Amino acid sequence: MLGLGYVGCVSAACLASLGYQITGIDPDEFKVRRVLEGRAPFFEPGLEELVRQGVEGGRLTATTSAVHGLREADIAFICVGTPSERDGNLGLEQLRRVTADIAGAVAGRVKPLIVAVRSTVFTGTCEEVLIPILAGFEGVSIVCNPEFLREGSAVRDFLEPSLVVVGGPEPAARRVASLYPKLGVEPCLVSLRAAEMIKCACNAYHAVKICFANEIGSLAAAMGVSGDEVMQTLCRDGKLNVSAAYLRPGFAFGGSCLPKDLRALTHHAGRQGIRVPLLESGLPSNEAHLHRAIQSVGDLPATRIGVFGLAFKENTDDLRESSALTLLKFVIAKGRDVRVFDPHVRIEDIYGSNRNFVLSAIPDIERLMAPSLEDLLGWAAHIVVVQKPSPPAAAAIARSGLPVLTLSS
Repeated sequence: MLGLGYVGCVSAACLASLGYQITGIDPDEFKVRRVLEGRAPFFEPGLEELVRQGVEGGRLTATTSAVHGLREADIAFICVGTPSERDGNLGLEQLRRVTADIAGAVAGRVKPLIVAVRSTVFTGTCEEVLIPILAGFEGVSIVCNPEFLREGSAVRDFLEPSLVVVGGPEPAARRVASLYPKLGVEPCLVSLRAAEMIKCACNAYHAVKICFANEIGSLAAAMGVSGDEVMQTLCRDGKLNVSAAYLRPGFAFGGSCLPKDLRALTHHAGRQGIRVPLLESGLPSNEAHLHRAIQSVGDLPATRIGVFGLAFKENTDDLRESSALTLLKFVIAKGRDVRVFDPHVRIEDIYGSNRNFVLSAIPDIERLMAPSLEDLLGWAAHIVVVQKPSPPAAAAIARSGLPVLTLSS
């Protein structure tokens, strides 16, 4: 375990408690001495007892020497800090140093070694930093096994995990994943770059959740409402609110609810003198994502573009604030020939504000509508999917052999 800080020492003690033989490696003599004495180098609930048990049981030791610590190791976990630099990037100085230490320690080694990165790194770091340094050593494999430990509950988080991720090549990734079955969670085996990204995405999501709760709480207080009551009730919905719902990369949102209510919420916040930067960024973020999608369609070489989906989402004929209409306007403005099919939209049956919205956006929309999916597939040179198709529709699109750009989730 290279690094005996919060991540390294907790990981070392917890793995030792599971029966593995662990050597902690750190240049800081104080940390090494504390572990050898059966004491934790810092306070963390439950850690000192595990360190003491590991040392007394002969399963945990520590050293300042990478050469000594890695002599018989099967897996080398990198657990060094990656602090923020002035420009916001992750500082990789310690990571480079410890990787060089590994290279020096394994020179001439015959026994295979898996290098597992638990430090928080951004996507591509293993490929750009570790692999070049360790590329000349046969039998060395590199995986990413990010930690999800919170200071103050790190021991419990390790021994009762909600997520275990290992990314990298086989069989090394599966070998690292095999350390965790006793913890009662199925490890997620992903690509090396995905594992690096998952850690950053998780922390960003936690930060966004905190900001969201604080902004809603501030606005609620200004309106004479209990923010705790609002958020506690919101969290009782495990189907849509606190769930995987909506957490899929896809097309921009639209419809008669989300844009309208987000505008209203930020409007009233402004009237109360409350800044809600996260909520205020929702619509600009959605527009930026829509622009990326439009640009990807604009980059297509085909002149005849068939679009699957017109309503703001599948299984409805609601066209109000549909992002598909914005995309269509762009394609038409670029001089492309376009046709569109939506299994639930018939312009002649649309009425009221729904009809007014679509006709004001694209007056000749009826001329662009294909009567059937088969007609669309027979005409188009490229298909753009902006709405999740039903299984039969997805199968028909696949059978057509046409190139497909999928923008839906």
